[in-house]
Amino acid sequence: MDDERRFQEALRSSRVWDTRLPGFDPADVPEEPVALFHAWFTEAVRAGAVEPHTLSLATVDADGRPDVRTVMLHGADARGWHFASHAGSAKGRQLAARPEAALGFYWPVQGRQVRVRGPVRTGTPEEAYADLHARTTGALASALVGHQSELLDDLDTLARASAAAWDRAQAEPDAHADSWTLYVVEPAEVEFFQGDERRRHVRLRYRRTADGSWARELLWP
Repeated sequence: MDDERRFQEALRSSRVWDTRLPGFDPADVPEEPVALFHAWFTEAVRAGAVEPHTLSLATVDADGRPDVRTVMLHGADARGWHFASHAGSAKGRQLAARPEAALGFYWPVQGRQVRVRGPVRTGTPEEAYADLHARTTGALASALVGHQSELLDDLDTLARASAAAWDRAQAEPDAHADSWTLYVVEPAEVEFFQGDERRRHVRLRYRRTADGSWARELLWP
């Protein structure tokens, strides 16, 4: 059996939502989306979702081509959804040229998705410092390595740089990576998707209006 056939068999045998899914009544939701996101995130954690704080971040490069990667959520509040990276990384350069992004969360244990779209702002240097030092020694060491998205000669070079950065992070816990940047996606649209075993999915979209309030709209699945 060749690899393509094994792939096809694995693909066709994969189940979707082989557990009981929660209900979702869009008539009983808060007026703004962050509060509902907080509730859904907490429920995902309680339901045993694996790495519920990971998300897909989509940006656009200089040629207008979409780019996507998985990053970690660093917060969600009245300002928007927070993540962080080096300003010189691919996503940092793309956001500097075109500060718009889309986020996608997926919690299969509940058949839920959350999608966010909107402009991206950068936090202050003080916020970036606080964000980096609220994390682990390993996270600080990784940030101190730098060079994100640059070409790498070989894995030995990475090993040496990582070891040096780890030693520095342990010896200087207040050290900072100057290019570390906090980004905030200010939501223009937020969609909450509740899957249904019979494919009668419930989709609720919050859309920012001209006066700054939120309109709530149901979408066909």
